[in-house]
Amino acid sequence: MPATTPAYEDDNVFAKILKGEIPSEKLFEDETAIAIMDVMPQSKGHFLIIPKAPSRNILDASDETLQAVMPLVARLARAAKAAFSADGVRIAQFNEEPAGQTVFHLHFHVIPVYAGVELKRHAFGDVPMETIKEHAEAIRAALAKG
Repeated sequence: MPATTPAYEDDNVFAKILKGEIPSEKLFEDETAIAIMDVMPQSKGHFLIIPKAPSRNILDASDETLQAVMPLVARLARAAKAAFSADGVRIAQFNEEPAGQTVFHLHFHVIPVYAGVELKRHAFGDVPMETIKEHAEAIRAALAKG
């Protein structure tokens, strides 16, 4: 690990979600990662993919973790695009506070994008949990179709 990357701290919110200490609307899980709905989505269907291996961000993640999680990011992005008939999908990943990272556990935002619809600012207003559950079910259904 590079000397400029602070050490991973296992009390972050995503580590707690992975340990089952904090509830989340999980839409997918395998041995590599979980995918959960973002409770303050920037667009309809916005969710997070959180690798299970502990790392602060991409700067200290192992190559094995990245090799395992990227096909999952692509698969789930395709499912989100199909589930919501989105015009595109934004994949976002931030590394360290100056770059916009606020939770220091590696994670990827998958944000369906719709032509002519501006994204909301992240962390500014949440969506009712029933809506989040409906969005998760739509993505799960799209995943089941392949």
